[in-house]
Amino acid sequence: MTDMIFIKGVSVHAHHGVLDYEGVVGQRFIIDLELDTDIDLASRSDRLADTVSYANVVATAVAAFKDTNYKLLERAAGAVADAILAEFSKISAVKITVHKPHAPIAAIFDDVGVVLRRART
Repeated sequence: MTDMIFIKGVSVHAHHGVLDYEGVVGQRFIIDLELDTDIDLASRSDRLADTVSYANVVATAVAAFKDTNYKLLERAAGAVADAILAEFSKISAVKITVHKPHAPIAAIFDDVGVVLRRART
């Protein structure tokens, strides 16, 4: 049985993008996380030690997202997934959605981004 913890709408200012000015000025990105983990014990014990700390997951995700300036969202999302799986052994798989609502696209659009799924091997 796999349960899920989700964290949606983490807003981060970072410097990812193919264009030079994106690396200098930066922009807002929004990260959504879905974490596959067994929370059966925590659902009965009411102990943080039996689950995954949401605060620690967010801190890990934000640090991984901001540590390096990537050209591609795909790589930035991959860095987040890699960091979460490395840091939290209770998480068996992750789904990372990165939104780039102000991407330099010559069109009117609501949102653009990537969705990446990674599982522990």
